[in-house]
Amino acid sequence: MRDDTRLPTSPGFWRSPLRGPWFTSVLGLVLLAGITVLFVTGLVSYAAYNPDLSPVNDKTPDKGILGFYLFSWPTDPHWLYRVNQGVHVTLGVTLIPVLLAKLWSVVPKLFTLPPARSLAHALERISLLLLVGGALFEFTTGVLNVQLDYVFPGSFYPLHFYGAWVFFAAFVAHAVLKVPAAVRNLRRLRAEEPASSQESAPAPEQELVSPRPDPATVSRRGALWFVGGGSLLLFATTAGQSFDGPLRRTALLAPHGGPDPGSGPNGFQINKTAAYAGITAPETDEDAWRLVVTGRSGIFRLSRAQLRELPLHSAALPIACVEGWSTSDQWWRGVRLRDLAALVGHDDPPDVFVESLQRRGAFRHAALRANQVADPRSLLALYVNGESLTPDHGYPARVIVPAAPGVLNTKWVARMTFGETR
Repeated sequence: MRDDTRLPTSPGFWRSPLRGPWFTSVLGLVLLAGITVLFVTGLVSYAAYNPDLSPVNDKTPDKGILGFYLFSWPTDPHWLYRVNQGVHVTLGVTLIPVLLAKLWSVVPKLFTLPPARSLAHALERISLLLLVGGALFEFTTGVLNVQLDYVFPGSFYPLHFYGAWVFFAAFVAHAVLKVPAAVRNLRRLRAEEPASSQESAPAPEQELVSPRPDPATVSRRGALWFVGGGSLLLFATTAGQSFDGPLRRTALLAPHGGPDPGSGPNGFQINKTAAYAGITAPETDEDAWRLVVTGRSGIFRLSRAQLRELPLHSAALPIACVEGWSTSDQWWRGVRLRDLAALVGHDDPPDVFVESLQRRGAFRHAALRANQVADPRSLLALYVNGESLTPDHGYPARVIVPAAPGVLNTKWVARMTFGETR
């Protein structure tokens, strides 16, 4: 069959002199390390929701054996979720230029004919297709969720969770097949320049090298510096969302970047406003609102004034969200959750089911484990930084638990049922 260079199935169609095994190998090894960290931090983030505790926490009820690693989420160190999710989101955004460069470098392989020359080649092609599709899906859904512009059908949580397992399985299979070749290519670099090493590459790796390359306008090392510069720029405009003060203003690509909202004791980041959650002033009015606490000894209805008469305690804890943004430690003051449990007959703090006044949203209800209830820093907060909570921060009362994802720190609390998780 005649080789028509007008078709992408022809090696002559791809004219860039940058493509080659050395360039692809460097990008691949960077992604090998980076994506492994992303996968691990993603699994840790999923475990932080305690999905095996209650159906209200579990957005992937059909996960089966994929939840084999789940464990009781700890409360120490109190910054655990903040650091984990900050690394997960910031690293994911930072790797985007590397991923795009890697996909660009191997795109000729997607059009190679015949589709399979052997069983090993067929497995490599299948893993490559799953890898490319999985990477595009995971990074796209992740970025859209971070930007609060999620447009995919269905919930982000199951799609991103199951997609991650498919992507990582393809990633591992592809790595097993290709890492030995990548290491060989980099070792060859010790004795040869990247430009000359392409011609001496083994035959299967020559698929990436154009037989008739265009004149070079930049070296392969220069291209890598360009990719690295793009990653550095994304890092610099994303990482600030995990900090307060001037650094937050550098988070230009983060939806929660820029100056903190408002000023004063309540002037720190939020995810949902009271208006967005459908919270109205009459139902949170101090004279009307009552906290319903249920437990072994019965039901108690407590006003905010009655809560203030109970022993109040303070804790310095951050707010950290799945989108990657977080605050520094804020000074919260309120009633310990374990004291509320004791009030309704639970001297040994059990799990608790928390319900919000919020009428819509995936986490308007949440369950907390006994170890979270028992921690002396876990509070039903009435104040923050010396002032009463504002409506956007959960007035008249909100939960704050060390190391818990932001959505489990329920705002506008209406009811707490100890010893039950629904």
